[in-house]
Amino acid sequence: MVPTVLVFAGLDPGGGAGMAADIAAIGALGGHALPVATALTVQDNNRVHEVRPVDAAFLVRQADALIDACSIDAVKIGIPGSRENAAAIARLLRQLRAADPALPIVLDPVLASGHGDALGAGSAIAALAELLPLATILVPNLPEARALGAVPCEHVLVTGGHGEGEVIVNRWLRDGVEQRAWRLPRLPHTYHGSGCTLAAAIAARLALGDPMQAALEHAQDYCHQALAHAFWIGPGQRIPRRILHTH
Repeated sequence: MVPTVLVFAGLDPGGGAGMAADIAAIGALGGHALPVATALTVQDNNRVHEVRPVDAAFLVRQADALIDACSIDAVKIGIPGSRENAAAIARLLRQLRAADPALPIVLDPVLASGHGDALGAGSAIAALAELLPLATILVPNLPEARALGAVPCEHVLVTGGHGEGEVIVNRWLRDGVEQRAWRLPRLPHTYHGSGCTLAAAIAARLALGDPMQAALEHAQDYCHQALAHAFWIGPGQRIPRRILHTH
């Protein structure tokens, strides 16, 4: 069977971030995404204009149908859309963990779009509070890591794309202690959905059975290649090429 990743994410009609990014990245790495919509958005490749959270009860029905029918090998969480949705997702995760205590849960703590636009109703940090203790690994960028402060997750990969200089440094911490740092050349453009791509790739590799360090290495290499081959659909941010052509 193909390993599955239960995905909680918003719908980006531009196909660059959120659910669209997760489906493509997980599929490219050999898994299969089970995408549960947390929010509908109005956005293009640069800006988020409007976000409408999905009703929490409907979110649960989406997930329950999948949990009843499929085995779940990993979970990836993007924007919950609202505090009510985050609480509903947390209840679902506790239910899954009761059946599988080792279930990998990857949380991308998106506090705002790359342009600073809000991505849900209410405080993004408040919405994440119930999800943080359940995550196996958190994948924040530098501004998100600073905003969140100390977190209860065992693993954290802090990405350095928002820093300065020609080299990006991604740091893996375990229980607050740095385990490894990866140095990658900074690419020349800005990208829509790069964080979603990386977190989804980590979830896919964990679903496939990689130990954490191998999952992080595979996912970062894949994400860097997707960004290096990114394409243009309009002025501004480029779209990562998550399905890399081999011919």
